[in-house]
Amino acid sequence: MSEPREPGDSSEAFVRPFIITGGRVRPAQADLRLETLVVAVDAPDGGAAPLAFEHQRIVTLCQEPTTVAHVAEAVGVPLGVAKVLIADLVVGGRLSCSQTTELPLHTLERIRDHVRAL
Repeated sequence: MSEPREPGDSSEAFVRPFIITGGRVRPAQADLRLETLVVAVDAPDGGAAPLAFEHQRIVTLCQEPTTVAHVAEAVGVPLGVAKVLIADLVVGGRLSCSQTTELPLHTLERIRDHVRAL
């Protein structure tokens, strides 16, 4: 028999992904892939609107180039949610993304191995 949970228990603090994305399931930028590199760009000016919690975490994480997959893992959200959030930041001018047109074989093998490990 399980113990009763306290009202402030962290398991009850889970935020549904559709809340984070405002109900959107498709990113504004459709070409984001797992291996797309994302990097933060300087904010246009100090008067820019403050970022929501998840957006701020992503911008901070992307001070160094990182992949969409790594962002999803680090922020702790599903890949689809990460794509929506990243696309919002790209459209807003806070992130820049780049990707190769064709992946090298060793990269594909690494992705395959990580997917199998799931």
